[in-house]
Amino acid sequence: MSPTIEAKPAIVNALSVDVEEYFHAKVFQEGTRGAIRGLESRVEASTERVLALLASGNALATFFVLGQVAAAHPSLVRKIAGEKHEIACHGDAHELVSRQTPDEFRADVRHAKSVLEDITGEPVVGYRAPNFSIGRAQAWAYEILSSEGFRYDSSTYPILHDSYGDHDAPRFPHDVWRNGRQRLVEFPIGTTRCAGVNLPVGGGGYFRLLPMAVTRAGIRRVNARERRPILFYFHPWELDPRQPRPAMPWRHRARHYVGMEREEKKLSRLFRDVKFTTIRNVLAI
Repeated sequence: MSPTIEAKPAIVNALSVDVEEYFHAKVFQEGTRGAIRGLESRVEASTERVLALLASGNALATFFVLGQVAAAHPSLVRKIAGEKHEIACHGDAHELVSRQTPDEFRADVRHAKSVLEDITGEPVVGYRAPNFSIGRAQAWAYEILSSEGFRYDSSTYPILHDSYGDHDAPRFPHDVWRNGRQRLVEFPIGTTRCAGVNLPVGGGGYFRLLPMAVTRAGIRRVNARERRPILFYFHPWELDPRQPRPAMPWRHRARHYVGMEREEKKLSRLFRDVKFTTIRNVLAI
């Protein structure tokens, strides 16, 4: 009789959604020179679309919500939490951490965390910096996050990029800060390693630009070869091709709008093929 070979358990990956308005995007603000006054809010409708997509794909996600968005749409935050998704913090006003002092950063995350916890009645333990703006020069932010009650951060994308990213950063969850029994875990956006280079398979504009099969194959490669989960992310505004399109330089327009018409269909296929849950579930914290 041949010995029984136990099947390896399937890897469950982490899914995240950055809940912000379309005009909070860095390229949108730079491309229009910050001329966003009077633009309509569309975050509620686009996030409702995300929730329906997740329900149809039987996927759970961590929603990093801006404090200002939560204050303006508290019922939306309650609905997200009511559908068993995780509520996490994206800061208050989508201000880059690299443009804040430590005191300003503490005030920003403290206020946003308080708003979210008041709405849901549950502790908020996860944070993601706008535009992944905690770099090596902002490592002071980790101690502040821990002292404010956060248990994990997700502000690192270990790739080469013109406005964010650290190619040399660890690719999988790790302690980014520790003091005795206090620790802060970093969960980077997903990459796969090929020919000594980290390739992005964790969502965002790369998912809109590349064929869906490339991302799916990259995630499966990491799951099968490295036996590790990846973290995927996207924004509700990426499912909203009818959002206003004010004049901006072509390079900003291309970066912001490329692939938007196909995003919802591609995400639906991805959720059927890859199993996702919240960051907190994956980290078991």
